[in-house]
Amino acid sequence: MTSKKRKHIEKHETGEQGDKSGKPQREQSRKAKKHYSQIIFRDWCKKCGICSAFCPKNVIGQNEEGGPVFERPEDCIGCRFCELHCPDFAITIQESDNDSGRGK
Repeated sequence: MTSKKRKHIEKHETGEQGDKSGKPQREQSRKAKKHYSQIIFRDWCKKCGICSAFCPKNVIGQNEEGGPVFERPEDCIGCRFCELHCPDFAITIQESDNDSGRGK
Protein backbone atom coordinates (compact mmCIF):
# COMPACT_ATOMS: atom_id res chain seq x y z
CA MET A 1 0.00 0.00 0.00
CA THR A 2 1.38 3.38 -0.93
CA SER A 3 1.93 6.01 1.74
CA LYS A 4 -0.56 8.30 -0.01
CA LYS A 5 -3.36 5.71 0.30
CA ARG A 6 -2.37 4.94 3.89
CA LYS A 7 -2.67 8.61 4.91
CA HIS A 8 -6.11 8.82 3.30
CA ILE A 9 -7.28 5.70 5.16
CA GLU A 10 -5.87 6.94 8.48
CA LYS A 11 -7.59 10.31 8.10
CA HIS A 12 -10.86 8.63 7.18
CA GLU A 13 -10.75 6.29 10.18
CA THR A 14 -10.17 9.11 12.64
CA GLY A 15 -12.91 11.27 11.14
CA GLU A 16 -10.51 14.10 10.45
CA GLN A 17 -10.73 14.10 6.67
CA GLY A 18 -10.71 17.67 5.43
CA ASP A 19 -10.52 19.67 2.24
CA LYS A 20 -7.52 21.32 0.61
CA SER A 21 -7.29 23.88 3.42
CA GLY A 22 -6.64 21.10 5.92
CA LYS A 23 -9.61 21.98 8.15
CA PRO A 24 -11.67 19.02 9.35
CA GLN A 25 -15.19 18.79 7.95
CA ARG A 26 -16.69 19.16 11.45
CA GLU A 27 -15.31 22.71 11.69
CA GLN A 28 -16.50 23.58 8.20
CA SER A 29 -20.06 22.36 8.85
CA ARG A 30 -20.50 24.60 11.88
CA LYS A 31 -22.36 27.69 10.78
CA ALA A 32 -22.75 30.94 12.60
CA LYS A 33 -26.14 31.35 14.25
CA LYS A 34 -28.40 33.59 12.23
CA HIS A 35 -29.92 36.60 13.93
CA TYR A 36 -33.29 38.12 13.17
CA SER A 37 -34.84 41.50 13.82
CA GLN A 38 -38.52 41.75 14.59
CA ILE A 39 -40.67 44.72 13.62
CA ILE A 40 -44.16 45.32 15.01
CA PHE A 41 -46.46 47.84 13.36
CA ARG A 42 -48.41 48.84 16.46
CA ASP A 43 -50.98 50.90 14.54
CA TRP A 44 -51.98 47.84 12.50
CA CYS A 45 -52.08 45.35 15.39
CA LYS A 46 -55.49 44.52 16.87
CA LYS A 47 -53.90 42.55 19.77
CA CYS A 48 -55.41 39.18 18.87
CA GLY A 49 -52.51 37.11 20.33
CA ILE A 50 -52.17 34.81 17.31
CA CYS A 51 -48.47 35.69 16.92
CA SER A 52 -47.61 34.61 20.46
CA ALA A 53 -49.72 31.46 20.14
CA PHE A 54 -47.88 30.33 16.98
CA CYS A 55 -44.33 31.13 18.12
CA PRO A 56 -42.54 27.76 18.53
CA LYS A 57 -39.80 29.23 20.75
CA ASN A 58 -42.10 31.37 22.93
CA VAL A 59 -40.23 34.49 21.92
CA ILE A 60 -43.38 36.60 21.71
CA GLY A 61 -45.32 37.50 24.82
CA GLN A 62 -48.11 39.98 25.45
CA ASN A 63 -48.12 43.26 27.35
CA GLU A 64 -50.87 44.51 29.69
CA GLU A 65 -53.06 45.59 26.77
CA GLY A 66 -52.60 42.26 24.95
CA GLY A 67 -50.18 43.61 22.35
CA PRO A 68 -47.21 41.54 21.20
CA VAL A 69 -43.84 41.98 22.90
CA PHE A 70 -40.65 40.23 21.83
CA GLU A 71 -39.45 39.08 25.24
CA ARG A 72 -36.44 37.07 23.99
CA PRO A 73 -35.63 38.37 20.48
CA GLU A 74 -32.23 36.63 20.47
CA ASP A 75 -34.02 33.25 20.56
CA CYS A 76 -35.98 33.95 17.35
CA ILE A 77 -35.24 31.24 14.76
CA GLY A 78 -36.74 33.17 11.85
CA CYS A 79 -39.54 30.70 11.10
CA ARG A 80 -41.88 33.62 10.37
CA PHE A 81 -44.93 31.79 11.75
CA CYS A 82 -45.97 35.01 13.48
CA GLU A 83 -45.58 36.97 10.26
CA LEU A 84 -47.47 34.42 8.17
CA HIS A 85 -50.39 34.03 10.59
CA CYS A 86 -50.87 37.68 11.56
CA PRO A 87 -54.25 38.72 10.09
CA ASP A 88 -53.24 42.39 10.20
CA PHE A 89 -49.77 42.05 8.58
CA ALA A 90 -48.45 43.82 11.68
CA ILE A 91 -45.25 41.78 12.17
CA THR A 92 -42.19 41.53 9.95
CA ILE A 93 -39.18 39.31 10.59
CA GLN A 94 -35.90 40.13 8.84
CA GLU A 95 -32.59 38.34 8.85
CA SER A 96 -29.96 40.61 10.38
CA ASP A 97 -26.40 40.98 9.22
CA ASN A 98 -24.27 39.45 12.00
CA ASP A 99 -21.56 42.11 11.66
CA SER A 100 -23.60 45.30 11.76
CA GLY A 101 -26.95 44.24 13.25
CA ARG A 102 -28.85 45.72 10.29
CA GLY A 103 -31.24 43.83 8.05
CA LYS A 104 -29.98 42.50 4.73
